[in-house]
Amino acid sequence: MSGAAQALLRWLPSDPAQRLFVALMGLLLLGGTVAGLLASPLPLLPALAALGLAVVLIDWRLVYGLFFLTLPFSREISLGGSFSLDVPSEPLMLVLSGCIGASLLMRRHRLPPRELTHPLLVILALTLLWAVVSAFFSVDSTKSIKYLLAKSWYLTPFVLGTLLLLRRPADLWRIAALYTAGAAITTVVVLLKHASKGFAFDATQWAVHDFYRNHVIYASVLALLLPFVFYRWRGRAGAAGRWWWGAALGLLLVGLLLSYTRASVLSLPAAALFYGVMRLRQTRLLLVGVLVAALAGAGYFMSQNNYMLYAPDFEKTVFNGENFEKHLEATYKLEDVSGMERVYRWVAAARMAADKPLVGSGPNTFYPEYKRYTVRSFRTYVSDNPEKSTTHNYFLLVLAEQGFPGMLLFITLIGATLITIETLYHRTTPGSEYRAVLLACGLSFVIITFHLLLNELVEVDKIGSFFFINLAMLVRIGTWIREERLRSEK
Repeated sequence: MSGAAQALLRWLPSDPAQRLFVALMGLLLLGGTVAGLLASPLPLLPALAALGLAVVLIDWRLVYGLFFLTLPFSREISLGGSFSLDVPSEPLMLVLSGCIGASLLMRRHRLPPRELTHPLLVILALTLLWAVVSAFFSVDSTKSIKYLLAKSWYLTPFVLGTLLLLRRPADLWRIAALYTAGAAITTVVVLLKHASKGFAFDATQWAVHDFYRNHVIYASVLALLLPFVFYRWRGRAGAAGRWWWGAALGLLLVGLLLSYTRASVLSLPAAALFYGVMRLRQTRLLLVGVLVAALAGAGYFMSQNNYMLYAPDFEKTVFNGENFEKHLEATYKLEDVSGMERVYRWVAAARMAADKPLVGSGPNTFYPEYKRYTVRSFRTYVSDNPEKSTTHNYFLLVLAEQGFPGMLLFITLIGATLITIETLYHRTTPGSEYRAVLLACGLSFVIITFHLLLNELVEVDKIGSFFFINLAMLVRIGTWIREERLRSEK
């Protein structure tokens, strides 16, 4: 055997199961890359067949880790017509959903009844139930059924799967490390490409396109991972571990700042603000304040059609692609085309809700339904919307598609989650592992929620996965705290 071959064997894991896992990962990455280049899912078939075999022979739980390692590299591939597939993330989500369902049906694994009846999961189930009700009255049943199917393979792996597999803090840190490792690699590639254009503002979209649909998703991923990286860096024992996590923290911060994404940068101080409010036990007051402000704002704009006073000047709405400072200046002057295009769609969403306040137009039907409800005064020169994007506000999207009950359920879910984060914070010991996990998941959830004010990201695989994982982990942290209290009372 040659020296090169011996060196390669030394790098491979000694455990045959681990070797098979490494081989499977390589096959998936190779297949996903070729599939992306050829814009065809066919190169993934060998990897999926090997994956099925690995599930049978080894342990399907390995697929959960594999999903997060490959998630940053996932690409959307068109399958023709209106169908598309995120590869390899969605095939892996389908495999996980099948394995989790089979495991629960065969009673190989069980979930504690106390966790399944937790208020957060009950509210989450009600949001799904209302989406089903809304789908019965949908203007496009096919689109709504596709939404419900996609929702099922989000909730099964990331809620039920998380509760089945992440039983200790170490399990969560391992998943966060896998996702961070993949995201760090993509960030390095993006920064190198961006550097070749002098980090120009208008080159951001081009730099991220190999791995992310747009710069918003790229920046959102970096932002939601920062709490995990920060608290792992703070609590990591050993110089080597702290160095690696510290390097990842610096890299993600640099990538976030150079993404020039306003919402993602602002989400960090928003998370810091929530941290302060939570420590002072004022989350309920914050929620009441936000609700009152939202209702007062809505009342003002709807009264005597006051919203028409803020219609943009078509000739003045611009995109300052070459100058980020001018881009920010145009934002607060209401002359930024992306900001005013959002207003154009928000007005349409409000009018859709007024037309169908109870059940909405149906899940996944905002485009092209909203075009019948637009107000021409708010139109911008990008309103043709060839990318078929939606409201750029998830709360208004739910309102337009699922009516007021759907939006109220989602708002209740967000509010209950924030209150749960505060409650658990004051039940955990300062400096403990449980508090570190809580803060990582809680602040990550706040960052994602902040993004939902300007984007619709819950159904994006790279972000929606952690939205639901954070929810499930709050349920699990409550279990850990109860068990710890019971042990101390014995």
